[in-house]
Amino acid sequence: METNQAKVQEKNEAAVAPLIPAVDIIEDADGITLKADLPGVPRPGLAIDVEGETLTIEGRVDLGEPARMTDVHAEIRVARYKRSFALTRDLDAERIDAQLRNGVLTLRIPKREQAKPRRIAVQAQ
Repeated sequence: METNQAKVQEKNEAAVAPLIPAVDIIEDADGITLKADLPGVPRPGLAIDVEGETLTIEGRVDLGEPARMTDVHAEIRVARYKRSFALTRDLDAERIDAQLRNGVLTLRIPKREQAKPRRIAVQAQ
């Protein structure tokens, strides 16, 4: 019976569209910073993937059932977040730094050295 319940829950999760988290994107000379609101998502429920030039953030919150409740009708037991971004070739996806603190995921994606602005010195003759 437990297996059937797990299958039903999995099917229900797939049927519910993921929530799109709000994201702030800040660019500076050295790279970009993304700040995504993922309230309630624990570190084990977070996945950050880079495939080709696409960055995907996925988060999952298991809402569970309230303690001491026997008859619970819950239409959503799991909240899912998902959002994807296209990365330019100027960004170094190999050096992404990720931190999750107080429901906010912060990703720092540095620019490749050749993409960073540089000043050229003029030599006196």
